[in-house]
Amino acid sequence: MGYIRSRKHSTSLQPAFRPSLVALAALALPLASQAQPAGAPDEALPEINVHSSAEAPYKADWVSSPKLTQPLVDTPQTVSVIKKEIIREQGATTLTEALHNTPGVGTFFLGENGSTNTGDAVFMRGFDSSGSIFVDGIRDLGSISRDVFNIEQIEVSKGPTGADYGRSSPTGSVNLVTKQPLMKDAYSGSLGIGSADYKRATADLNKTIGENSAFRVNLLEEKSGVAGRDVVENNREGVAAALGFGLGTSTRTYLNVLHVDQRNTPDGGVPTIGLPGYSSPDPARPFLSDARLVDPRNFYGSTSDYDNVNADMVTAIVEHDISPDTMLRNISRYGKTTQHYLLTSFMGSAANLLTPDPADPSTWTLARGVGNPLGRTLKDQENEILTNQTNITTGFDTGSIRHDLSAGLELIREKQTTVGYAGTGTLAAASLYHPNPDDPVGDFNPVRNGTGSDGETSTIGAYLFDTLKFGKRWQLLGGVRVDHYKTDYASTTLSTARSNPTLPVGTRVSTNLNDSGNLLNWKFAALYKPAENGSVYVSYATSQEPPGGSNFALSTSESNAGNPKFDPQNARTTEIGTKWELMNKRLSLTAALYDTEISNDIAQNPVDLLYYQTGKKQVKGVELGLVGEITSAWNASVGYTLMKAEVASGTGVAADGSNNLAYTPKQAFTAWSTCKLPHGWTIGGGARFVDALLRGTDGAIGTPEYTNSYWVFDAMATYKISKNVDLQLNLYNLTDKQYVAAINKSGYRYTPGMPRSAVLAANIKF
Repeated sequence: MGYIRSRKHSTSLQPAFRPSLVALAALALPLASQAQPAGAPDEALPEINVHSSAEAPYKADWVSSPKLTQPLVDTPQTVSVIKKEIIREQGATTLTEALHNTPGVGTFFLGENGSTNTGDAVFMRGFDSSGSIFVDGIRDLGSISRDVFNIEQIEVSKGPTGADYGRSSPTGSVNLVTKQPLMKDAYSGSLGIGSADYKRATADLNKTIGENSAFRVNLLEEKSGVAGRDVVENNREGVAAALGFGLGTSTRTYLNVLHVDQRNTPDGGVPTIGLPGYSSPDPARPFLSDARLVDPRNFYGSTSDYDNVNADMVTAIVEHDISPDTMLRNISRYGKTTQHYLLTSFMGSAANLLTPDPADPSTWTLARGVGNPLGRTLKDQENEILTNQTNITTGFDTGSIRHDLSAGLELIREKQTTVGYAGTGTLAAASLYHPNPDDPVGDFNPVRNGTGSDGETSTIGAYLFDTLKFGKRWQLLGGVRVDHYKTDYASTTLSTARSNPTLPVGTRVSTNLNDSGNLLNWKFAALYKPAENGSVYVSYATSQEPPGGSNFALSTSESNAGNPKFDPQNARTTEIGTKWELMNKRLSLTAALYDTEISNDIAQNPVDLLYYQTGKKQVKGVELGLVGEITSAWNASVGYTLMKAEVASGTGVAADGSNNLAYTPKQAFTAWSTCKLPHGWTIGGGARFVDALLRGTDGAIGTPEYTNSYWVFDAMATYKISKNVDLQLNLYNLTDKQYVAAINKSGYRYTPGMPRSAVLAANIKF
């Protein structure tokens, strides 16, 4: 959001990675020599800081949240901001693709057993952060792959954010900032075609209305296959309309409406047979250990599979400048996301993988469907949110101490409803190496079977943050948030022999549970500015996740963190870091060491075999970043992280039996850079490194315990035809590297990484 902010101021690495670190160091050292020494005179800072196009294309100076009252260089936390310029240059279309620009964050987890994750299943620093995705500071619910056609920038905050958002992931959050009306006439759009029948069109139209009002609309149309995957499709339509009143005045009002319609063919993945680490799931058939890899293009579902998502959001924002130092802001939102999803899942277990003729792989088959009897997975889910948030930010002096204060109240009601079905249809077993997605579906007559669930969480939250400035060198940040929550959950399931041996199979079992309590989260930081363009800080922050906090589902299971008898899981992070702005504040260098400990984890006592909250998990690491302009023609965004994520005490969660956390790369690196050349040319490219990933454990036999590390290289070139039109070519995975992008918990299925592919787009701007 293009806010005008009033701010008053007083006047041991792995060998495969070493070459890239050397290059990063060689780039950073000469730039660091430009930092001001501690004894240099302080520069006078202006009274007003404005978000404008004068910022470096990749570098953000502020985040959108009014809870963070200082510029990023003085914000004592690791925050990665992915601006729309990088997103456009990379041709990224979804949140998952945009997150490639921050190291160690990704959709590495494919789901459990026969189920497949849909939407943005984000893992960050060892933990699932999918429930901590926000839009304009408001939690965004639902299994949806978020498109970025209406996004100004993406803000990734790493470490506990409980003081900012209330209940949240222990290791971070993602906030998407939407586009808002501006006081200028501007029109832009893009038309793209590419591999796998990729076709995409977007438009961004901003029009002033009178003296202080403007209207903005963003449009999206996409009909595409997925490179390297047969049958899978992404078909999206979207419209985002925003009306702004009083722009440039002391009272500003924004009215926003968003509608997104997705009609996709979902990707259930491919069998892991033949991958490194795979062995036979059946001791009687050792030859399976040497079976060849299946074609990663294979589709094991049905052409009748679908993933239909509708997302609607209505938002009203009012900002009022009470004085040059004080702003009152209120935001109200109603949002609803519905998903209707039908997927032909599979599990490559010994019982499902048949080999009639061991010498002839063409006879080998893989059963399709899950459960007993085998059936397709049908998901019917609706998420709703209704919220009102009020915030006040102000600045004042108490003697020689300057205060920048932010306080607020949030009222939130979130609801999730799921409906169960029978008669989802069956398919014959597929040929393992040559599956036919056009095989007929039998017994397809979906009817509601009386199962499902309703979960609702109501929250009242209040917070207060204060940044105290002692002269020009020292700052202290203190923040606290109190939430009162209440969760109600009702579900009806069908009993199985395993879940309840005392009941006949198929008996409906109803469960009604509730939980309520208070959450107190806080953060504290001390920051020292050795120079006006740099800072050194130490911070401590907390977050909590109560039972059902991530999915509104409570449980009666003794080993489930959603059991209301358990206390919230706690996270505490200590971070030491430094941030510097160089090249006339157009380049940012950051470095941070962090230590996160998660307690109240559920662990089984080996003596009495009961479950207690005695488990602890820990993530330690370092993160380095470089973002901005190196020269007026050369922009770069570089990030590196080294993590040690483990179970400090309690039950192991990795399939290899170690105490390491699953789906967490030990090392990750990302880089993107572009250079403007004469005669209208711009060239650029990027690299990503993701270290080996351990998968979770669930008793599966023979499947890979880990995925191999990989490098991926991309390139782009742009030619400016005129001042209004340019052509952009993006080439992805230049070396055509085959890699595992995500793996499911049992290890039976994985999502192949995108092979070499290309997109050509025409970008229009007036």
